[in-house]
Amino acid sequence: MTDVCLLALIDDLRALPAETAWLEFKENNTDPRVIGRLISALSNAARLEDKDFGYVVWGVRDTGHAVAGTRFEPSSEKHRRQPLEFWLSQMLRPGVAFSFRPVQHPDGRLVLLEVPAATTAPVEFDRAAYIRIGSATPRLADHPERHQALWGKLRPYVWETGIARQFVEGDEVLDLLDYPSYFGLAGKPAPEGREAILAVLEGERLISRDVGEKWNILNLGAILFANDLGEFESRLARKAIRFVVYAGDGRAATVTHRKDFPLGYASGFTGFNAHVNTLIPSPEGGETAVREARPLFPPVAVRELTANALIHQDMTVTGAGPTVELFRNRIEITNPGAPLVEPERFIDSPSRSRNEALASLMRRMGLCEEQGTGIDKVVDSVEKAQLPPPEFRAEADATRVTLFGPRRFADMTAEERLRACYQHAVLRYLSGGRLRNAALCDRLGVDRRNAAQISGVIRQALRKGLIRPADSTRPRSGYVPFWA
Repeated sequence: MTDVCLLALIDDLRALPAETAWLEFKENNTDPRVIGRLISALSNAARLEDKDFGYVVWGVRDTGHAVAGTRFEPSSEKHRRQPLEFWLSQMLRPGVAFSFRPVQHPDGRLVLLEVPAATTAPVEFDRAAYIRIGSATPRLADHPERHQALWGKLRPYVWETGIARQFVEGDEVLDLLDYPSYFGLAGKPAPEGREAILAVLEGERLISRDVGEKWNILNLGAILFANDLGEFESRLARKAIRFVVYAGDGRAATVTHRKDFPLGYASGFTGFNAHVNTLIPSPEGGETAVREARPLFPPVAVRELTANALIHQDMTVTGAGPTVELFRNRIEITNPGAPLVEPERFIDSPSRSRNEALASLMRRMGLCEEQGTGIDKVVDSVEKAQLPPPEFRAEADATRVTLFGPRRFADMTAEERLRACYQHAVLRYLSGGRLRNAALCDRLGVDRRNAAQISGVIRQALRKGLIRPADSTRPRSGYVPFWA
């Protein structure tokens, strides 16, 4: 942006009657944490207000918007021995390309901070998202109506409406799509006649009309109800879910089973899960009089995580599809695309998918849990089975969730113990409770007579900033997640 453009922009901002949700004027308040919260708040507010950017202008008075000048020099400022801009960029998630721009106005020196509007998720500073309400900058979590509205504005590319196969005869549509599965899962009787069936599929936005009385099969229709994804171009064929079983604990071990599932996700989901469950070991428990064989991993957790991998993948990532890998000591579910929410917030954040139509239809057909409850049920089922906590991890262009086989508290790593403590605190908070020592003992299978071990885990979680006291004036009141 040229100096002429910057001056014109600043004059337009000064001409506004008052500060807005996406605009703040300051003179010399340069507290780094205040700036960090403002970047989060302005980015989120700009998206809510349908603005491309939010702004802070140093050197302009709040009242009257006269130019007073500023001594603020962001390029030379440091915080915690780091350059200010570098420190701020490390504290913001997801990353946002903010920029400080010194401006020599005729009436004095100014500094403009330009903050792009949030795109894929609310912008957080130091693991908390903020919003602007008047001149205040409160936490976004304290204003759920704005939180919900912001998610409604964060609409990425709608992949489902793209065309998977163009200019198709009606009979070919019915050959390529497993339409009986659609009617069965939707709980609807199939109408009589080709045209009536096509009309229903069109109403569901699985297909659309083309010219010359032909049809288009949309991506949503193909990915959910294809009789064989291999009948479509490679970008769709590669999205078929793959299941691999290894004889050992790593990928260097012998592959004992490999199978790709070419059916559409909705048509093949139940069969896929049944196939996976037949290959998951079910060792007998020996702690009761009746020896009962139980799957190594809770079926509800495997089912929900598989559904999440299908629903939340980035369909624009080519050459990769969802994969379920079974090792001797764990199961890993991986989908293409970085998550839209920080992994540590999977449990509590509102469900957000790149593929909303796909997610909605799968939920409506009972193939996964209702919105916002799936990961809760995964963690809850793992806790009831007293397994190590699941690991949610963002990798390069992928999201991976790992469920681990049974392991005693003494054999868990320090990281796993902390993760279990945090996840338990989240579940307790979401159900209106608080994390307490006795409940965490039960969750981790530790005898309450050894509660001192669990107290050590809680102290470490406090030091790491994963949890905080629910009431600082009452130390015995329990603990809540850091963001609560």
